[in-house]
Amino acid sequence: MLKKAIALIVSTSLLLQNASIVYADNIKLPDMGTAAAATLSIGQEKEMGDYYMRLLRGSAPIINDPVLNQYINDLGKKLVSKSESVQTPFHFYVMRSNVLNAFAFFGGNVVVHSKLILDTDNESQLASVMAHEIGHVTQRHLARAMEAQNSNSPYVWGATLGSLLLTLANPEAGMAAMTTTMASSTQSMISFTQSNEQEADRVGLRTLTKAGFDPYASSEFLQKLADQSRFSSKPPEILMTHPLPNSRLSDIRNRSLQYSKKNVTPSLNYYLAKARIAILMSNKTNARILIEDYRKLNNEQSKIAVIYANALVDYNNNNYLKAKQQLQPLLDNDPNNIWYIDLMTDIDLALNNSSAAITRLQSALKRSPDSSALQLNLANAYVKARNYQQAVSLLHRYTFDHNDDTNGWDLLITAYGGLKSRAQEMSARAESVALEGKFPDAIRLLTNAKTQAKGNQTLIAKIDARINQLKQLQKRYAVYSRR
Repeated sequence: MLKKAIALIVSTSLLLQNASIVYADNIKLPDMGTAAAATLSIGQEKEMGDYYMRLLRGSAPIINDPVLNQYINDLGKKLVSKSESVQTPFHFYVMRSNVLNAFAFFGGNVVVHSKLILDTDNESQLASVMAHEIGHVTQRHLARAMEAQNSNSPYVWGATLGSLLLTLANPEAGMAAMTTTMASSTQSMISFTQSNEQEADRVGLRTLTKAGFDPYASSEFLQKLADQSRFSSKPPEILMTHPLPNSRLSDIRNRSLQYSKKNVTPSLNYYLAKARIAILMSNKTNARILIEDYRKLNNEQSKIAVIYANALVDYNNNNYLKAKQQLQPLLDNDPNNIWYIDLMTDIDLALNNSSAAITRLQSALKRSPDSSALQLNLANAYVKARNYQQAVSLLHRYTFDHNDDTNGWDLLITAYGGLKSRAQEMSARAESVALEGKFPDAIRLLTNAKTQAKGNQTLIAKIDARINQLKQLQKRYAVYSRR
């Protein structure tokens, strides 16, 4: 019951109850500069979001796959560009999980479970879930819930919400933490959150439609979940914690009727993303089912995805030459496709052909210089080829532009290790662990790095400055974990 109560506040996966039908044009959105801002500023929301994201990195199976991350963020940014009242940057993540869910929290952070992506029938359905979560963020529902509970300290909320996020990654540990932070006024929290759902539905549907997706996708996906639970002895966990009454479906269907049905062809990237999740991050059964489903679809995109999926299977089984044979025609026909470039890079590196991988990646980056996936692939190829200095040069730029990406810092650790630059290696490791919220460990690493700096006063000064920054951050964030 406790898990259900808190989950109703944060894990807003389109499945909270609405008692009545409210048409899109009849909902008046609140002034976001009034109630919410009285309790929490946008700056505080960003800070709390950063704190929670560090918790998740340190305890949850967040997927750090460069091409998958680029896809989910490109899709998210497309939706955000058509959203209203956007006041924070947005960041989208995929969590490896067999539980069908998605959730959003402070600072524009949206997490989508891998099973949810696999269970969608098309890209519009996936976009509908993400658009709904974006709506909860832009309407500042968590901040407004805190305002409604103004007798509670924001720091109590901080600890409670942080415990919920830990529950998503480690149920036993998270539930133990929540029992010490849960406020007594649970029912009013639930009621307040239920009233937000109409806003998130309305905002999400508008965003979905303006971004060019099918406005009927949301109701279709929810109907699919309802049908699955009807014939199952144990419904999906998300339906147990968030009931799906007929009124909820009726509400979403009636909203959709105000828009024209769109036949939107899913992007090739959508098919490739599902294949990558099913084969590299799920199990053989899911992979086999997905490939068979793609064969049944028998459209141009799905046919290509089947070839890519089979190449992934061969790569995963260490059949590198066979994987390369299958992938090469796809790459020849679409040389700029990052999914193919990424997999061919892995194949070449496995075959000790790093020079071919580097040449291909350098050429691809000239065409797409802002691709984070290509930059990380090239850095990794440099490391595998023991071109450590080139890797360091590239990763310095990358970590400056993407200082919250652990992939960049982890590669930099390896590159500096190859150069025997112990102080810089430890400094990079400190950044990686700091991103997981482990500030004492990060400060300890930086302190030890100073002893390895061997009189390099410029480096020592930089390390001292970073230690002070992390100590200040640790002090500010400590209030959110108070019990």
